[in-house]
Amino acid sequence: MTSTDPFAGFKARQRDMWSSFAPTAVFTTPVAGRLVTFGGIAAGEQVLDVGTGTGVVAITAARAGARVKALDLTPALLDEARHNAQIARVDVEWQEGDAEALPYPDASFDVVMSEFGHMFAPRPDVAIAEMRRVLKPGGRVVFATWPPEHFVGRLFGFIARYSPPPPPGAMPPPMWGNPAVVTERLASGFEPPFFARGTMHFPALSLDHFREFMEHSVGPMQHLVATLAGDPDKLAAARHEYMEMARPYYVDNTVRQDYLFTRAVAR
Repeated sequence: MTSTDPFAGFKARQRDMWSSFAPTAVFTTPVAGRLVTFGGIAAGEQVLDVGTGTGVVAITAARAGARVKALDLTPALLDEARHNAQIARVDVEWQEGDAEALPYPDASFDVVMSEFGHMFAPRPDVAIAEMRRVLKPGGRVVFATWPPEHFVGRLFGFIARYSPPPPPGAMPPPMWGNPAVVTERLASGFEPPFFARGTMHFPALSLDHFREFMEHSVGPMQHLVATLAGDPDKLAAARHEYMEMARPYYVDNTVRQDYLFTRAVAR
């Protein structure tokens, strides 16, 4: 039976595209620690991690004593998350699923978290409505996103120029990193949000090392290289553009990747 969901194919491509992300997720581990602290996660709280990836936030919250469930669209990443949880000796309930259709009852969680995850759901209004639905009264949403004006936000704009257009109604992920946009999106269901900023330091021996790592481990970059592989001149030009975009952020053998934290209490 053919799906009538215009976003079904888009999400299937996302699921496949992010399957190679595990090596990169290691570098988000310190951010996960800061996000759990920023969220004030306490022992005994019911926590949901949306777009869990390899489980760095879910496992960190579980180590803090929370009772954690975690969801991701990509089965390969959930396999990594289960393995990580075994090593850390924590219990997390893992679930394959969609941020726009959370498979949990209303008012199930004290906290809903997401580290660079829910921002890839194509319809922000649907994703945030689902996150609000599963929160208990007075619960809170806590997430990390990439601002559009900094490196990772600019990277997604760069990749978009070489990618098929998304379905009508899909919104660019980095808009979740704009405080004014976030405030507007949360306004109907949450108190005014609190924001904080930080920087993830991505080690790289050279910019060429960084580019090569990204091309092997980050799905959208892999797709860009595959798309341009038949035209060496265009591929070389795209790589040069990418390197020049990254250059201002490369300091002391690290690529600085600025992020935004958001915390808001449900009305």
